[in-house]
Amino acid sequence: MPATPYLRIDLARLRRNIAVAAELARGGDVALRPHVKTHKSVEIARLQLAAGAVGISVATVGEAETFARHGIDDIFVAYPLWLDDVSAGRLTDLTGDARLAIGVDSVEGAANAGRLLGGSTVEVLVEVDCGHHRSGVRPEDAGAVAAAAARTGLRVRGLFTFPGHSYAPEALATAAADESRALQEAAGSLRAAGVEPRVVSGGSTPSLAHSDLSTLTELRPGVYVFGDAQQWELGSMTPDSIALTCCSTVVSHAGGRVVLDAGSKILGADRAPYASGFGRLPEHPDARVVLLSEHHAVVDLAGAPLPPLGTRLDVVPNHVCNAVNLVGTVYAEESGELRPWPVAARGLNA
Repeated sequence: MPATPYLRIDLARLRRNIAVAAELARGGDVALRPHVKTHKSVEIARLQLAAGAVGISVATVGEAETFARHGIDDIFVAYPLWLDDVSAGRLTDLTGDARLAIGVDSVEGAANAGRLLGGSTVEVLVEVDCGHHRSGVRPEDAGAVAAAAARTGLRVRGLFTFPGHSYAPEALATAAADESRALQEAAGSLRAAGVEPRVVSGGSTPSLAHSDLSTLTELRPGVYVFGDAQQWELGSMTPDSIALTCCSTVVSHAGGRVVLDAGSKILGADRAPYASGFGRLPEHPDARVVLLSEHHAVVDLAGAPLPPLGTRLDVVPNHVCNAVNLVGTVYAEESGELRPWPVAARGLNA
């Protein structure tokens, strides 16, 4: 058994989560292209593809290279890339192994991509801001970006967005509605510019159940495979569906509280404004991680008896994507047996 702290995957729950999303997509007659930046694992991506995913989404060229090297041949870099000669060359090299698409969200970005990728088979999708206000063009301006890409000879696959404002209490359904309206308007903008959107891609784990499958043709959730404390607190996933936890050890009772050996260097330091702590404990639903240091997690057990020193406890990280990126190996558990799985795309930020 590994020394604590380590990240453990409940393989039965993982498979169930993968199956649920795959069935949602099949039932709505839409494609599923999960975002693998959550798990960065070739083994998990293969499980998703076996369940019916049409391909994968990644955040960086480095992630695309890793998964293509392991035989995954349909990849979308769901990010508004600003290319240079080096990154364009890396993408072009990948086209021998995979069907590849990238995101753009400006006329300048589209023109630059076309200049550098001319003659390649890389396709583009125009990113639309549907209310998260991070990246993405306004829906009414999507056609101009698509036309700029088309003028350079790039093939425009369609549109994508991320309803990231679904990460807020009571916003799951409203964010999905915003997504639908924005994509409908953007699709009209593309058609007015003479470009037919073959793919209309969206979705997030919190808003997944509310996605408008009459507008979307593709779903790109990521966190759904594992769940985390954010999904637990938002109500988008139940505690018994959370498939990844950090196995930790009680090392101290200082101050009359539980101190665990799992700190921010394995749990991550994210704490959303709505989060009630730095993590949750499945065995103690009322408990909260109230103080987080690099190698310490201080837990308020809400009046429950303190477990003895040396007790092992599971912690659900607030943001599972960050937690996974902090380790080189996760451990998949099935029938009491642990199997090490490498985090193959760990740290590939470019």
